[in-house]
Amino acid sequence: MKERPILFNAEMVKAILSGRKTQTRRMIKFPLRDVNMGCELAGNELAGEVKAGDYRNCPLGQPGDQLWVREAFRMAKSLDLNSPSEVAQLSLNAGYKNPWAPIQLEADGVRTGRWTGFDTPPVLTEPGKLRPSLHMPRWASRIQLEISNVGVQRLQDISSGDAVREGICQLPASGRYCINPGDQYFGGASHSAKEVYSWLWESIYGEDSWQANPWVWVIEFERVALAVEQP
Repeated sequence: MKERPILFNAEMVKAILSGRKTQTRRMIKFPLRDVNMGCELAGNELAGEVKAGDYRNCPLGQPGDQLWVREAFRMAKSLDLNSPSEVAQLSLNAGYKNPWAPIQLEADGVRTGRWTGFDTPPVLTEPGKLRPSLHMPRWASRIQLEISNVGVQRLQDISSGDAVREGICQLPASGRYCINPGDQYFGGASHSAKEVYSWLWESIYGEDSWQANPWVWVIEFERVALAVEQP
């Protein structure tokens, strides 16, 4: 079993935590060379390999491997000049049981009330700068996922059911689809879950990225453990 990092934005972190999101699609980077043979693979050739149970070219792993989630975070403004590793040591030196005690995760919203660093006596401060998910260290991750299946397909081949598994939800009262239950970004009766998912995709990858219909990795997963518990 191997373990690798994976990035999610705040909306998708919330969907994972609520249990709505159990799939993710990531664009396949071409040209792609077979790791064993060295030859370039076309999308349909790669899809055939994966369907046959050959996952060696998937950068995210294979069924049974695990992914730890990187998400955007911030700390107190007084800690902005410190690296995450320095903050971890400061946290332990200050008597916290866990190094991630000062971290606020962006998906949870900006903390209100007291923000303190490690000054003695404690000094009130403002929320610090938002640190991109790419910079989250392993010890700060709170979500662990296990890959249950890997597939390859064209983006637009996603089914309505899989669009829902990507985190799109349907509001019971209205029957409308949305990305998050609190959103005002709804599709009406004429908009399917697949179409709402296309809006989500373009919000991440840019205009016309849906129309380009790229080959994508389809990663199905289960949330298996919290790597940390927030204080």
